Amino acid sequence: MTTKPASVAARTTTHDESPPSRLRMILVLGALVALGPLTIDVYLPALPAITDDLNSTDAAVQFTLTGTLIGLAVGQLIIGPLSDALGRRRPLIAGTAVHILASLLCMIAPSVAVLGVTRALQGFGAAATMVIALAIVRDLYEGRAAATVLSRLVLVMGVAPIVAPSLGGVILLQGSWRGIFAGLAVAGVLLMLVAVCFLRETLPAERRRAPEVVPVLRTYGSLLRDRSFVVLVLVAGLGMSALFAYISGSSFVLQDGYGLGEQQFALVFGIGAVALIGASQLNVLALQRYSPARIVTVALVAMAISGIALIATTTTEVGGVVGFMIPVLCVLASAGFVMPNSPALALSRHGEAAGTAAALLGAAQFGLGALIAPLVGALGNDGPAMAMAMTGGALVALAALAYARPDRDRPATVVDGSATA
Repeated sequence: MTTKPASVAARTTTHDESPPSRLRMILVLGALVALGPLTIDVYLPALPAITDDLNSTDAAVQFTLTGTLIGLAVGQLIIGPLSDALGRRRPLIAGTAVHILASLLCMIAPSVAVLGVTRALQGFGAAATMVIALAIVRDLYEGRAAATVLSRLVLVMGVAPIVAPSLGGVILLQGSWRGIFAGLAVAGVLLMLVAVCFLRETLPAERRRAPEVVPVLRTYGSLLRDRSFVVLVLVAGLGMSALFAYISGSSFVLQDGYGLGEQQFALVFGIGAVALIGASQLNVLALQRYSPARIVTVALVAMAISGIALIATTTTEVGGVVGFMIPVLCVLASAGFVMPNSPALALSRHGEAAGTAAALLGAAQFGLGALIAPLVGALGNDGPAMAMAMTGGALVALAALAYARPDRDRPATVVDGSATA
């Protein structure tokens, strides 16, 4: 099957480019992609309570986070190609329905093992909103415009990490951790209404791909043969691994290690989210002068340096919680520059298979996150363990860029299953 190059395919989609229209699209897509971070973060203040209530261990409860990330990764690999074949709306609505059902099952989970399975199902459902939102961005925008829109999406979905732990803390003050999952079910219902009422189809029938397994596998193969795309996907995943290391270990480090209460933890966690969001918005200004590839490289260097400083402060215990948070904020701010640009660069190479490309991208990001979460626990679940995990991702990402040196600003197309640049 012959598909259209990205430049041709982009011209087949017409959309209103006026500022109000773009703002509405950003708000709708931001609400959708926020479901993933909300699902991940809202129960973080409850991790110690879940450990006690289910008579479990810290490491076992952290695996429920791993289950969520695995669900997000696997779900994107399946839902991405489906959205290329069926359009964006139907898989989105179906995935949101799965998330709602899984949230209700999490609410009544009798053990950590059951909670881990239902959290994986919950992540699978949330994957639909995240991968399809990215595919819609690629349907409508290219290059710097795509990076700019993604920066705005980071701003919108960044509200979730700020609000989520605070919401979780409020629910814990009024009830138990099970109420948190009831709230996630309600959020899923609201987002389904948003998708049904406000999101139009962005993938015309003539641009859809065959829904057979073999063409999907062929598309995945062609994407994986594009070395520059693979490196950029790896960079995007490793850049986010620092964020997942922080998400996985922060509740234990800040509450058990530094003695913060649930509400104090929510406040400090929110400050980290502000650093991430602020950097993502400065990225919009930086894109006016520098290429996305240049910004990613500089941000990874800054992330690595800040991570090394974090290892030093956590190992020596200098400065207490302040000495811990200052380099953490620098790492998260660096991630705010990596997160919008590396996906935009990767997706710009394969506009003809945006859903499948976004699926690989998301699977790499959350798959690496699923590995990072238990790694923090295995290393000791303390400040130095979290610091080493946060720093390792940046160092490996820099090594990948130095080894592969991909031509990141030149798009590639896939025609009949072969990548060209």
